[in-house]
Amino acid sequence: MARAREVAVRGAAWGRDYAWIAGAQARALLHPPDPRTLVTGHRAPVVLLPGIYETWPVMATLARSLHDAGHPVHVVPALGRNHRPLDASARLVARRLASLDLTGAVLVAHSKGGLIGKLVLGAPDGPPAAVGTRTGRAVGLVAVNTPFAGSAYARWFPVRAVRALSPRDRQVLALAREVAVHARVWSVHARFDPHVPDGSWLAGAVNVRLPLDGHFRVLDDPRVHAVVLDAVEQLGGPAGDPAPDR
Repeated sequence: MARAREVAVRGAAWGRDYAWIAGAQARALLHPPDPRTLVTGHRAPVVLLPGIYETWPVMATLARSLHDAGHPVHVVPALGRNHRPLDASARLVARRLASLDLTGAVLVAHSKGGLIGKLVLGAPDGPPAAVGTRTGRAVGLVAVNTPFAGSAYARWFPVRAVRALSPRDRQVLALAREVAVHARVWSVHARFDPHVPDGSWLAGAVNVRLPLDGHFRVLDDPRVHAVVLDAVEQLGGPAGDPAPDR
């Protein structure tokens, strides 16, 4: 009986998750917000990295929360619907950081975006950035529900872009072995993620598991917003001020 109840609860959570992302994608298509309204602010800059087949407006409420707290928020239009290989996407993000001439930026990502962000953090774009410093274009990553070890479900998907997120994928395996940047990563994840069944735990990172269910709809949750804001301020610190100790 308990098992049946758990299956029913998780099934309902899965349904709500898909309903949320369908609505979010529709709103992004029909009424896209203007990213230029988010680029002002005096604190550490933020760059949004959405998940696969997502555009940045899926993260709009999180973006507004960060902007309201004083962080300029930037997007990467060249990512499009984010279906490219990880290394190609990371190059687009690096170019965007350079074109904006950002320093001390914190990457805020969802799902696949976290894998892209980890690649960007490990790229040689200047002197290595220490936690809490504003050296380098990107100084940290806050990833929400990212499959750092891949997703077991991805291998069965008929689309190559999704299968590339399998735990057996060559690039996912190679990225998992790159641990040097983990100290500059916060992994924020739900207790039940229907798309990342093995979880988003990342050894050596700051891991925050929240009492939430879902892969997509957590992006709207104020508890996620609060943790992400805390992480951004810990990693990047307010502009002109040292970051608080962790």
